[in-house]
Amino acid sequence: MKVNKKLFFKIHSWIGVKLNILFFIVCFSGTMATLSNEMDWLFFPGLRASGVGERVSYNTIVKSIEKTYPSGKLTYWVIAEEPYLNDIVYVEEGGFRKYVFVDPMTGKITGSTPVTFQRFFRDFHYYLFMPFYQIGYFIVLTFSFLLLLAWVSALVFYKKWWQKFRELKRGKNILVFFRSLHRVVGLWSLPFAFLITVTGIWYFLERTNTGGISDISNPKAPKIESPGDSLVDHDQFQFQLDYELAAQMAQKEIPNLKIGGIVPGKTPNDPIYIRGKSDVPLVRKRSNRVYVDPFEKKVVGVQKAKEISTVMYLNDIADPIHFGKWGGLATKILWFLGGASICGLILTGIWIALKRQAIQKSMVNIKPVMGTWRFVNWGLGMLIAGYMYYFLIMRYGVSWESIVVVSGALGFLIFVTWFVFDFKLRRVVNEDLKKSSKKLQSA
Repeated sequence: MKVNKKLFFKIHSWIGVKLNILFFIVCFSGTMATLSNEMDWLFFPGLRASGVGERVSYNTIVKSIEKTYPSGKLTYWVIAEEPYLNDIVYVEEGGFRKYVFVDPMTGKITGSTPVTFQRFFRDFHYYLFMPFYQIGYFIVLTFSFLLLLAWVSALVFYKKWWQKFRELKRGKNILVFFRSLHRVVGLWSLPFAFLITVTGIWYFLERTNTGGISDISNPKAPKIESPGDSLVDHDQFQFQLDYELAAQMAQKEIPNLKIGGIVPGKTPNDPIYIRGKSDVPLVRKRSNRVYVDPFEKKVVGVQKAKEISTVMYLNDIADPIHFGKWGGLATKILWFLGGASICGLILTGIWIALKRQAIQKSMVNIKPVMGTWRFVNWGLGMLIAGYMYYFLIMRYGVSWESIVVVSGALGFLIFVTWFVFDFKLRRVVNEDLKKSSKKLQSA
């Protein structure tokens, strides 16, 4: 049966051009998420670890938090895998969350922020800031299938692609160069695109609970039947728990456990939930779970990474593979470059399509028109931007100075988009038309 390569080319072009802005947003946010912890290190001096001395008691850190935020509520605690990052403790206060940086070697608070780059880009990439969480989540997950169609269709219509990994053409026509660059970068990005596609589709299966994946991979935490009655303040009981003892009990249950997160529980009926890495490679922190009753001082639940089922194992390696965290800073940089290459493919694909359209129609004053899809793309882009501002103000509670900085960055991106895909493109097309006209006259 003869393969209709023109059809596959149309599919490839449709995905890259008709859905360009939304596709770029999804890929760009995921790319930035890979190095978001490093962005935090760069922009927040308080997050930079001193690395001097030994780690103090967990209880010492909690006392430091309580002293600084007496009316706050400790909800989550991140112990970073990266040796260059301090601990981050989530504190709810005044209806907003604060990300409090603590030096684990001294127990002293070194800074705070209403939102980190890590949280911003993870929320952005997970559900596009849409308040209807599931809708945003499924929009993002849909692009896993679209990415699959994009690279599979490209392999179908691109003749003998396995021989062209080094075929970069530098013709006089810039369109020739961009086409060649688009193909070469696309070929070298195939392994990365494959991993992102597979993990993205797995997220979709988990979200839809296909085959009971979500039920298997996310077991419910145990409850404490008889919480202690000696609590002074039930609203801020988290400050009264013995985290050091809980950590010691967790490390006894799982040998070589490197604690990566502590969740004190929302109510006194919830145990302290401790998670982290062990000797099992590749899996994320929550593959190891220990639940401790802080009142009876006993372990009420244990999950060991080396004993989890195949489905749970696959679920727990999805995040490290998708975001490149499995090999530390080196793989995160590699994944960032991979994500940037896919973003570049989207942009060069748009350029190629628009320039080809302009040449075919011989239009001098070219506009980047893609029919009604232009309005769909820009409409969704503006909607996402609106939700972003809503989250920054109403959920994160960032300062107006930060809003101005974000607005400046967004305005710059819009200007660059106009300059490259409208102003610059018109000039290139005009120059090509003039050259073609001169050749015809001389002939």
